[in-house]
Amino acid sequence: MAAEAGGDRGNPRRELVEKQIMEQATRLFAERGFASTTLQDIADASGLTRPALYHYVANKDELLSRLVSESTQTPADLLRRINERTALTPTQKLREMAQTIALRQAQSPDRFRLLIRSEAELPDPISIPYQQSRRYVLKEFIHTIEDGIRTGEMRPVDPRTSALGIIGMLNWIAWWHLPGNADDDQALADHLADMAVRSLTKQDPDSLTPVGPARAMALLRQDLDYLERLLDGTSQRPRDHNSGGTGVPHASRSRRT
Repeated sequence: MAAEAGGDRGNPRRELVEKQIMEQATRLFAERGFASTTLQDIADASGLTRPALYHYVANKDELLSRLVSESTQTPADLLRRINERTALTPTQKLREMAQTIALRQAQSPDRFRLLIRSEAELPDPISIPYQQSRRYVLKEFIHTIEDGIRTGEMRPVDPRTSALGIIGMLNWIAWWHLPGNADDDQALADHLADMAVRSLTKQDPDSLTPVGPARAMALLRQDLDYLERLLDGTSQRPRDHNSGGTGVPHASRSRRT
């Protein structure tokens, strides 16, 4: 029935009702979990009868699929487009990527919470692209950090660990930030993006270490750490950023990694 209504796309009233349905479904899935939420619950919360709800959506799986796609595939696409902008330096890319994720989390924290709450209940047709999109998000951050290390803009850190740390920091917004004020959302995104960049970019040793042997040792440690990683890389197979189930760009899973 929902498919037959596809011709109504572009109708302002339909779009308004669909937005309301998505918002209520997001809230209920986040609060109760996917399995414990019924279509009747969503209809009641949206001010619709259940038959009327079928005019906009076929079933719960369709609703969840749309929510998952908007919450994971869309960020992955946005990050990929940022990485493709050759006019930006790696540091500029990292800042924009962090701002993008932070702003999405600040504006729609329920979307992330519903994914965490319903993760174990996702049916395979939804779970597989969901996991893939999260790995793509992680891969885009890793790629940017690797480029920053190669160009000398960033310290010789472990790219994957650093990417997971930044993503975890940004995702945690969903658990403590109250959305609703656009200026606050943007200020938060800018602040955390600045923290992400500062955590990786090289610092002037003159401002961190007194003149003398201590400064020389600090510089040597950075170079030796980087050299050690390069030597390890020649004797081991490169790590597959997409392998296994550990490349998970959210705080709860990274703690189990």
